[in-house]
Amino acid sequence: MTTVDPYARIARALSVSGGPVAHEASRPIRSYAALGDSFTAGTGCAPGEPWADRLAERLAASQPGFVYRNLAVEGATSADVLEQLGPALMVEPDLVTVVCGANDVLFSVRPDAPLYARRLAGIVRRLRDALPAVRIVTATAPERWDFLDLGPRTRARVERGIVRFNAATREVAHTHGVDCLEVAGHPGLGDASNFVDDGLHPSPRGHERAAAGFARLLGIEEESG
Repeated sequence: MTTVDPYARIARALSVSGGPVAHEASRPIRSYAALGDSFTAGTGCAPGEPWADRLAERLAASQPGFVYRNLAVEGATSADVLEQLGPALMVEPDLVTVVCGANDVLFSVRPDAPLYARRLAGIVRRLRDALPAVRIVTATAPERWDFLDLGPRTRARVERGIVRFNAATREVAHTHGVDCLEVAGHPGLGDASNFVDDGLHPSPRGHERAAAGFARLLGIEEESG
């Protein structure tokens, strides 16, 4: 017997319009749900400073009545992000950002990239099952941690894990037609001003750069410089 996702069923019922579904890239973005871990939650930043909040502000500027929910939680793994899906579906989002996986690596000595890939793909499928026209965006994680205090063996383990998880993120994004922001090799990762004192979380400046990157990916902000 197939289990019906109650949140997905409600979201489908609410989104029925009787007309054809518009292609995700051409639809106006009137609602946005952000899923993920501390990167999206904005650990170390004041309200309004996290990149997702900044992105929402850009989107809201052209959409009266814009709806936004940031459901990301500090410390969330990909398994935890699965639990964020239900509340996200209730927003009926036109856009969902899903950025996770770093904590799967940081919290385990044997991070399981194939398991992470299955979870990320499952998140995408569940979103699309409920909201076929939703636009989904993900991102890779930094593969260098210049300002994070790690021992050499731990650093090597973490960086190897992140490389594998980034490969999984790219593969899922390619397979499922999801936009992916390439954070992995960004030159800003070598600039201390982009991080708060713990060397792990982005500073307000780092969040502004991330917001600009996501905005460009969505086509709502021109490339600068």
